[in-house]
Amino acid sequence: MIPASWKRYHLSQLINKALSLSIPVPFDFLVKQEVLTTTLGEWCAENDVSEETLEIEYIESILPPQKMSDLPHEEWVSSVSCELQGIFLTASYDGSVRAFDYSRKELIAAPLHSAPITSFCVVSSDADAESHVIATASHDLTAQLTRLNITGNQSLSQACICTSDLCIWDTTVPSTDEVPEESFDGERKKRRKLDASADKPKRKAPIGVLKSHSGRVSRVLFGQGNAAHSCGFDSTIRTWDVENEICTSTIRCGYWRPSLMHAATPSCLATAPSSPNQLVSGAYDGIVRMWDVRSTKMAMASFKAWEGKKKILSVDWHRGLVGVGGEGGLEVWKAAEDASS
Repeated sequence: MIPASWKRYHLSQLINKALSLSIPVPFDFLVKQEVLTTTLGEWCAENDVSEETLEIEYIESILPPQKMSDLPHEEWVSSVSCELQGIFLTASYDGSVRAFDYSRKELIAAPLHSAPITSFCVVSSDADAESHVIATASHDLTAQLTRLNITGNQSLSQACICTSDLCIWDTTVPSTDEVPEESFDGERKKRRKLDASADKPKRKAPIGVLKSHSGRVSRVLFGQGNAAHSCGFDSTIRTWDVENEICTSTIRCGYWRPSLMHAATPSCLATAPSSPNQLVSGAYDGIVRMWDVRSTKMAMASFKAWEGKKKILSVDWHRGLVGVGGEGGLEVWKAAEDASS
Protein backbone atom coordinates (compact mmCIF):
# COMPACT_ATOMS: atom_id res chain seq x y z
CA MET A 1 0.00 0.00 0.00
CA ILE A 2 1.20 3.49 -0.89
CA PRO A 3 0.07 6.48 1.22
CA ALA A 4 -2.45 8.75 -0.53
CA SER A 5 -0.37 11.75 0.55
CA TRP A 6 2.57 10.72 -1.63
CA LYS A 7 3.58 12.91 -4.57
CA ARG A 8 5.94 12.39 -7.50
CA TYR A 9 9.00 13.03 -5.30
CA HIS A 10 8.11 10.25 -2.83
CA LEU A 11 7.35 7.78 -5.62
CA SER A 12 10.61 8.69 -7.35
CA GLN A 13 12.55 7.94 -4.16
CA LEU A 14 10.78 4.58 -3.93
CA ILE A 15 11.73 3.61 -7.51
CA ASN A 16 15.35 4.68 -7.03
CA LYS A 17 15.55 2.52 -3.92
CA ALA A 18 13.84 -0.45 -5.60
CA LEU A 19 16.22 -0.24 -8.58
CA SER A 20 19.26 0.26 -6.30
CA LEU A 21 20.46 3.19 -8.38
CA SER A 22 23.80 4.56 -7.19
CA ILE A 23 23.09 7.98 -8.77
CA PRO A 24 19.54 9.25 -8.12
CA VAL A 25 17.40 9.54 -11.26
CA PRO A 26 14.23 11.69 -11.25
CA PHE A 27 11.09 9.92 -12.48
CA ASP A 28 7.61 11.01 -13.50
CA PHE A 29 4.55 8.83 -13.04
CA LEU A 30 1.60 8.09 -15.30
CA VAL A 31 -1.81 7.21 -13.89
CA LYS A 32 -4.25 6.23 -16.64
CA GLN A 33 -2.03 7.96 -19.22
CA GLU A 34 -1.96 11.20 -17.24
CA VAL A 35 1.13 12.66 -15.58
CA LEU A 36 0.78 12.78 -11.80
CA THR A 37 1.23 16.41 -10.67
CA THR A 38 -0.57 16.22 -7.30
CA THR A 39 -0.76 13.74 -4.45
CA LEU A 40 -2.30 10.37 -5.18
CA GLY A 41 -5.24 11.28 -2.95
CA GLU A 42 -5.91 14.53 -4.82
CA TRP A 43 -5.71 12.73 -8.17
CA CYS A 44 -8.26 10.15 -6.99
CA ALA A 45 -10.60 12.90 -5.79
CA GLU A 46 -10.34 14.83 -9.07
CA ASN A 47 -11.00 11.69 -11.14
CA ASP A 48 -13.79 10.19 -9.01
CA VAL A 49 -11.73 7.19 -7.94
CA SER A 50 -12.57 5.74 -4.53
CA GLU A 51 -11.75 2.05 -4.16
CA GLU A 52 -9.73 0.86 -7.09
CA THR A 53 -6.31 -0.68 -7.71
CA LEU A 54 -4.30 1.90 -9.64
CA GLU A 55 -1.65 0.90 -12.14
CA ILE A 56 1.13 3.49 -11.99
CA GLU A 57 3.80 3.61 -14.70
CA TYR A 58 7.14 5.30 -14.06
CA ILE A 59 9.13 7.07 -16.79
CA GLU A 60 12.38 9.00 -16.60
CA SER A 61 11.67 12.71 -16.19
CA ILE A 62 12.33 15.17 -18.99
CA LEU A 63 14.19 17.90 -17.13
CA PRO A 64 13.73 21.54 -18.26
CA PRO A 65 16.52 22.37 -20.74
CA GLN A 66 19.09 25.09 -20.02
CA LYS A 67 19.99 27.67 -22.64
CA MET A 68 23.58 27.36 -23.87
CA SER A 69 23.98 29.89 -26.68
CA ASP A 70 22.30 31.74 -29.51
CA LEU A 71 23.53 32.47 -33.02
CA PRO A 72 21.67 35.36 -34.69
CA HIS A 73 21.08 35.19 -38.45
CA GLU A 74 20.12 37.99 -40.82
CA GLU A 75 17.48 35.72 -42.41
CA TRP A 76 14.99 33.29 -40.89
CA VAL A 77 16.44 29.87 -40.07
CA SER A 78 14.21 27.22 -41.65
CA SER A 79 16.10 24.08 -40.62
CA VAL A 80 18.71 23.13 -38.00
CA SER A 81 20.85 20.09 -37.21
CA CYS A 82 22.79 19.14 -34.05
CA GLU A 83 23.68 15.72 -35.45
CA LEU A 84 27.38 16.29 -36.18
CA GLN A 85 29.82 16.23 -33.27
CA GLY A 86 31.06 19.74 -32.47
CA ILE A 87 29.07 21.42 -35.27
CA PHE A 88 25.70 23.14 -35.67
CA LEU A 89 24.26 23.34 -39.19
CA THR A 90 21.57 25.80 -40.26
CA ALA A 91 19.66 26.46 -43.47
CA SER A 92 18.01 29.82 -43.99
CA TYR A 93 15.78 31.91 -46.19
CA ASP A 94 18.73 33.46 -48.04
CA GLY A 95 19.31 30.05 -49.68
CA SER A 96 22.49 29.32 -47.71
CA VAL A 97 23.65 26.53 -45.40
CA ARG A 98 25.96 27.56 -42.56
CA ALA A 99 28.15 25.61 -40.16
CA PHE A 100 29.18 26.83 -36.69
CA ASP A 101 31.43 25.24 -34.11
CA TYR A 102 30.51 25.09 -30.42
CA SER A 103 32.34 28.39 -29.80
CA ARG A 104 29.84 30.07 -32.19
CA LYS A 105 32.47 30.62 -34.90
CA GLU A 106 31.06 30.46 -38.42
CA LEU A 107 33.01 27.81 -40.34
CA ILE A 108 31.29 28.06 -43.71
CA ALA A 109 28.41 29.84 -45.43
CA ALA A 110 27.45 28.03 -48.63
CA PRO A 111 24.91 29.71 -50.97
CA LEU A 112 23.23 26.64 -52.49
CA HIS A 113 19.82 27.83 -53.71
CA SER A 114 18.33 30.87 -55.41
CA ALA A 115 15.30 30.87 -53.06
CA PRO A 116 14.66 30.05 -49.38
CA ILE A 117 15.76 26.60 -48.24
CA THR A 118 12.83 24.77 -46.63
CA SER A 119 14.66 21.79 -45.14
CA PHE A 120 17.92 19.87 -45.12
CA CYS A 121 19.51 16.80 -43.58
CA VAL A 122 22.93 15.20 -43.23
CA VAL A 123 23.22 12.24 -45.60
CA SER A 124 26.74 11.04 -44.72
CA SER A 125 30.00 12.19 -43.14
CA ASP A 126 33.59 11.24 -43.90
CA ALA A 127 35.88 9.87 -41.22
CA ASP A 128 37.88 13.11 -41.10
CA ALA A 129 34.72 14.89 -39.87
CA GLU A 130 35.41 17.78 -42.25
CA SER A 131 33.54 16.60 -45.35
CA HIS A 132 29.78 16.03 -45.21
CA VAL A 133 27.13 15.23 -47.81
CA ILE A 134 23.89 17.11 -47.15
CA ALA A 135 20.53 17.13 -48.91
CA THR A 136 18.61 20.39 -49.24
CA ALA A 137 15.19 21.36 -50.62
CA SER A 138 14.12 24.84 -51.61
CA HIS A 139 11.33 27.11 -52.81
CA ASP A 140 13.20 27.23 -56.11
CA LEU A 141 11.66 23.75 -56.71
CA THR A 142 14.97 21.93 -56.50
CA ALA A 143 16.35 19.34 -54.12
CA GLN A 144 20.10 19.14 -54.06
CA LEU A 145 22.94 16.93 -52.84
CA THR A 146 26.04 18.87 -51.84
CA ARG A 147 29.37 17.78 -50.43
CA LEU A 148 30.53 20.43 -48.00
CA ASN A 149 34.06 20.78 -46.69
CA ILE A 150 33.79 22.44 -43.28
CA THR A 151 37.26 23.98 -43.62
CA GLY A 152 35.89 26.34 -46.23
CA ASN A 153 35.58 24.71 -49.66
CA GLN A 154 31.92 24.88 -50.50
CA SER A 155 30.87 22.16 -52.93
CA LEU A 156 32.72 19.21 -54.41
CA SER A 157 29.78 17.55 -56.15
CA GLN A 158 26.07 18.11 -56.45
CA ALA A 159 22.97 16.39 -57.77
CA CYS A 160 19.96 18.51 -58.56
CA ILE A 161 16.32 17.83 -59.48
CA CYS A 162 13.21 19.88 -60.14
CA THR A 163 9.88 18.47 -59.02
CA SER A 164 6.60 19.15 -57.27
CA ASP A 165 5.86 15.44 -56.60
CA LEU A 166 6.70 13.15 -53.69
CA CYS A 167 9.66 11.33 -55.19
CA ILE A 168 12.50 9.10 -54.04
CA TRP A 169 16.16 9.43 -55.03
CA ASP A 170 19.31 7.58 -54.15
CA THR A 171 22.34 9.58 -53.06
CA THR A 172 24.74 8.74 -55.89
CA VAL A 173 25.94 11.61 -58.04
CA PRO A 174 25.51 10.85 -61.76
CA SER A 175 28.31 11.50 -64.25
CA THR A 176 25.83 13.08 -66.72
CA ASP A 177 22.42 14.72 -66.51
CA GLU A 178 19.61 12.17 -66.16
CA VAL A 179 16.80 14.63 -66.90
CA PRO A 180 16.70 17.55 -69.39
CA GLU A 181 17.25 21.05 -68.16
CA GLU A 182 14.25 23.34 -67.78
CA SER A 183 13.88 26.45 -69.88
CA PHE A 184 14.24 29.61 -67.81
CA ASP A 185 12.85 33.05 -68.28
CA GLY A 186 13.08 36.43 -66.62
CA GLU A 187 15.31 36.75 -63.60
CA ARG A 188 16.14 33.03 -63.52
CA LYS A 189 17.40 33.24 -67.12
CA LYS A 190 19.71 36.09 -66.15
CA ARG A 191 21.00 34.10 -63.19
CA ARG A 192 21.59 31.11 -65.43
CA LYS A 193 23.73 33.20 -67.82
CA LEU A 194 25.78 34.55 -64.92
CA ASP A 195 26.41 31.03 -63.64
CA ALA A 196 27.13 29.53 -67.06
CA SER A 197 30.86 29.37 -66.45
CA ALA A 198 30.47 27.61 -63.09
CA ASP A 199 30.40 23.86 -62.64
CA LYS A 200 26.73 22.95 -62.74
CA PRO A 201 25.30 20.14 -60.63
CA LYS A 202 24.23 16.99 -62.45
CA ARG A 203 20.47 16.60 -62.70
CA LYS A 204 19.11 13.37 -61.19
CA ALA A 205 16.00 11.39 -62.07
CA PRO A 206 13.94 9.89 -59.22
CA ILE A 207 14.01 6.13 -58.67
CA GLY A 208 10.38 6.16 -57.55
CA VAL A 209 7.26 8.36 -57.38
CA LEU A 210 4.69 8.10 -54.57
CA LYS A 211 1.24 9.39 -55.53
CA SER A 212 -1.64 9.72 -53.08
CA HIS A 213 -1.60 13.16 -51.47
CA SER A 214 -4.17 15.60 -52.85
CA GLY A 215 -2.38 18.65 -51.45
CA ARG A 216 1.19 19.88 -51.14
CA VAL A 217 3.48 17.57 -49.16
CA SER A 218 5.13 19.39 -46.26
CA ARG A 219 7.31 16.72 -44.63
CA VAL A 220 8.68 13.23 -45.31
CA LEU A 221 10.50 10.84 -42.95
CA PHE A 222 11.89 7.37 -43.45
CA GLY A 223 10.73 4.73 -40.97
CA GLN A 224 11.89 1.18 -40.34
CA GLY A 225 12.62 -1.18 -43.23
CA ASN A 226 10.96 -0.04 -46.46
CA ALA A 227 8.52 2.30 -44.71
CA ALA A 228 8.28 6.06 -45.13
CA HIS A 229 5.89 8.61 -43.63
CA SER A 230 4.62 11.87 -45.11
CA CYS A 231 2.26 14.66 -44.13
CA GLY A 232 0.67 17.29 -46.33
CA PHE A 233 -1.71 20.18 -46.74
CA ASP A 234 -4.53 17.71 -47.44
CA SER A 235 -4.53 17.17 -43.62
CA THR A 236 -3.35 13.58 -43.88
CA ILE A 237 -0.42 11.56 -42.59
CA ARG A 238 0.42 8.66 -44.91
CA THR A 239 2.61 5.59 -44.54
CA TRP A 240 4.27 4.16 -47.63
CA ASP A 241 5.78 0.91 -48.82
CA VAL A 242 8.71 2.51 -50.64
CA GLU A 243 9.81 -0.61 -52.48
CA ASN A 244 6.37 -1.20 -54.02
CA GLU A 245 5.48 2.53 -54.21
CA ILE A 246 2.08 2.15 -52.52
CA CYS A 247 0.34 3.95 -49.66
CA THR A 248 -0.32 1.43 -46.86
CA SER A 249 -2.24 3.63 -44.41
CA THR A 250 -3.78 7.10 -44.13
CA ILE A 251 -4.55 9.11 -41.00
CA ARG A 252 -6.88 12.09 -41.39
CA CYS A 253 -5.60 14.52 -38.80
CA GLY A 254 -8.95 16.13 -38.03
CA TYR A 255 -10.21 12.84 -36.61
CA TRP A 256 -7.10 11.36 -35.05
CA ARG A 257 -6.75 11.15 -31.27
CA PRO A 258 -4.80 11.50 -29.05
CA SER A 259 -3.29 14.85 -30.01
CA LEU A 260 -0.43 16.95 -28.69
CA MET A 261 -2.28 20.20 -28.10
CA HIS A 262 -0.56 23.53 -28.81
CA ALA A 263 -1.72 27.07 -28.14
CA ALA A 264 -0.54 28.09 -31.62
CA THR A 265 0.16 26.35 -34.92
CA PRO A 266 2.84 23.65 -34.43
CA SER A 267 5.48 23.98 -37.13
CA CYS A 268 8.09 21.29 -36.48
CA LEU A 269 8.82 18.07 -34.63
CA ALA A 270 11.86 15.96 -33.74
CA THR A 271 12.34 12.72 -31.85
CA ALA A 272 14.82 11.92 -29.11
CA PRO A 273 17.35 9.40 -30.52
CA SER A 274 17.46 7.53 -27.20
CA SER A 275 13.71 7.11 -26.73
CA PRO A 276 10.88 6.31 -29.18
CA ASN A 277 8.43 7.91 -26.74
CA GLN A 278 9.96 11.38 -26.43
CA LEU A 279 9.44 14.26 -28.85
CA VAL A 280 10.22 17.95 -29.05
CA SER A 281 7.97 20.35 -30.97
CA GLY A 282 8.12 23.99 -31.97
CA ALA A 283 5.22 26.33 -32.70
CA TYR A 284 4.40 29.78 -34.00
CA ASP A 285 3.98 31.09 -30.43
CA GLY A 286 7.76 30.74 -29.92
CA ILE A 287 7.36 27.94 -27.36
CA VAL A 288 9.34 24.69 -27.53
CA ARG A 289 7.50 21.76 -25.90
CA MET A 290 8.93 18.41 -24.89
CA TRP A 291 6.52 15.45 -24.88
CA ASP A 292 6.20 11.84 -23.87
CA VAL A 293 3.67 10.17 -26.17
CA ARG A 294 2.50 7.91 -23.34
CA SER A 295 0.89 11.02 -21.81
CA THR A 296 -0.49 13.47 -24.39
CA LYS A 297 -2.60 15.74 -22.16
CA MET A 298 0.27 18.12 -21.39
CA ALA A 299 3.91 18.71 -22.29
CA MET A 300 6.50 17.30 -19.90
CA ALA A 301 8.58 20.49 -20.19
CA SER A 302 8.55 23.70 -22.22
CA PHE A 303 10.61 26.85 -22.75
CA LYS A 304 10.41 30.12 -24.70
CA ALA A 305 12.81 30.77 -27.53
CA TRP A 306 13.91 34.40 -28.05
CA GLU A 307 12.09 37.48 -26.81
CA GLY A 308 8.89 38.84 -28.30
CA LYS A 309 6.65 37.04 -30.77
CA LYS A 310 8.99 35.14 -33.08
CA LYS A 311 7.94 31.94 -34.83
CA ILE A 312 9.80 28.66 -34.49
CA LEU A 313 10.35 26.94 -37.84
CA SER A 314 12.64 24.02 -36.97
CA VAL A 315 13.86 21.92 -34.04
CA ASP A 316 16.41 19.12 -33.69
CA TRP A 317 17.38 16.89 -30.75
CA HIS A 318 20.77 15.15 -30.79
CA ARG A 319 23.69 14.58 -28.41
CA GLY A 320 21.83 16.04 -25.46
CA LEU A 321 21.26 19.31 -27.37
CA VAL A 322 18.05 20.86 -28.70
CA GLY A 323 18.56 23.26 -31.60
CA VAL A 324 15.79 25.78 -32.28
CA GLY A 325 15.62 27.72 -35.56
CA GLY A 326 13.20 30.38 -36.74
CA GLU A 327 12.63 34.10 -36.99
CA GLY A 328 15.14 34.75 -34.19
CA GLY A 329 18.02 32.79 -35.73
CA LEU A 330 19.38 29.75 -33.87
CA GLU A 331 19.26 28.93 -30.17
CA VAL A 332 20.90 25.90 -28.57
CA TRP A 333 19.60 24.38 -25.34
CA LYS A 334 21.13 21.68 -23.15
CA ALA A 335 18.64 18.83 -22.69
CA ALA A 336 18.84 15.30 -21.34
CA GLU A 337 21.74 13.23 -22.63
CA ASP A 338 20.81 10.66 -25.23
CA ALA A 339 22.33 7.44 -26.42
CA SER A 340 24.23 9.10 -29.29
CA SER A 341 26.12 11.52 -27.03
